[in-house]
Amino acid sequence: MKHLSTKAIHGAEDPMDNQYGDIVTPIHMSVTFAKERITETEHGYIYSRTANPTRDKLESKLAMLEDAECGLAFSSGMAAETTLLMATLSSGSTIVALDDLYGGTKRLFRIFSEKFKMKIVYVDATSTSNLKKAVKNVNPELVWIETPSNPLLKIVDIRESVEIAHEENALVVVDNTFASPVFQKPLLLGADVVVHSATKYISGHSDVLAGSIMLNNRELCGKMKFLQNALGAVLSAHDSWLLLRSIKTLPLRMKKHEENAMKIAEYLSSHDLVKRVLYPGLTEHPGHEIAKRQMTGFSGMLSFELRGRLKDAVTFVEALKVFKLAESLGGVESLVEIPSLMTHASVPREEREKLGISDTLIRMSVGIEDLEDLLDDISNAFHKLNKQK
Repeated sequence: MKHLSTKAIHGAEDPMDNQYGDIVTPIHMSVTFAKERITETEHGYIYSRTANPTRDKLESKLAMLEDAECGLAFSSGMAAETTLLMATLSSGSTIVALDDLYGGTKRLFRIFSEKFKMKIVYVDATSTSNLKKAVKNVNPELVWIETPSNPLLKIVDIRESVEIAHEENALVVVDNTFASPVFQKPLLLGADVVVHSATKYISGHSDVLAGSIMLNNRELCGKMKFLQNALGAVLSAHDSWLLLRSIKTLPLRMKKHEENAMKIAEYLSSHDLVKRVLYPGLTEHPGHEIAKRQMTGFSGMLSFELRGRLKDAVTFVEALKVFKLAESLGGVESLVEIPSLMTHASVPREEREKLGISDTLIRMSVGIEDLEDLLDDISNAFHKLNKQK
């Protein structure tokens, strides 16, 4: 199978692999597995924390999505990141990371910094000279990139970042959540590890909490599997089955997310109440050319900054009806949030302001509803905002 849509539907799921020819992989809910003899190893399953047939199918499919040798499924994106850090770092290690990261990742880094004396160096990695200087100065074990980033939609050149990091023998981790495997393949650009909050686009239905890691390094994969079992941060059989179901429509969903987001970004760009729009699909986005080079689409995430004050941003988001005011992203339903009050509230105000996360920055996860309804919803919210000015 060469093409992604076919892989998403059929990859790792052969009906002839099971007793009844199931077209849909069954849910293996059993926690433990019996054997007739002590030395028996035929089916390879002992206890579901260690391995489960349904999760194994999912992990194989996850690997196929990113053109990886190894895929691992976890109980959340943060569980995946925690396991990765424990597999690759030791006390006193250093990470060079993009300055604009998901707030939960920064919180996790802060915990590791406090508990294990790790050094975290944040840098605007959209500038390769900034990244090169930081990497040479501190000689990190990991370079951590999120592209497009959350919530400022920064674009980092993955291939150039890999060259810089590998010169100093650092591993490169790319959080590919915003792009999904449909629009970006970091491993093919040289990255060592790809991380996803599979809760987001890979699930796509806001009903599964999950994380995933994909990589080609067999030795590191073995360490990750050992820790996955030891820490117990594994995805349940039922949630694994739900993700297998969701992945079948991932390419189709991503195309509609992107189509809607592009039209909304263009609409917002022309509105007099909008100060700036952050969407890599727009030609005026500073990372547009890099995004075109390393991505095959621009996904469904965008942020924009309103003219006015925080109360105006609150009025706007609370006036929306089709867009639901909620954290998270990547589901079929459109969501909206104010990062300074919600997803990035744990980031100190001074740091937010330095990054450009203002009080009037609004993040949208554009869903797959009818475009006309989404545009009408936004227009009505602007109308209400205008009436209150």
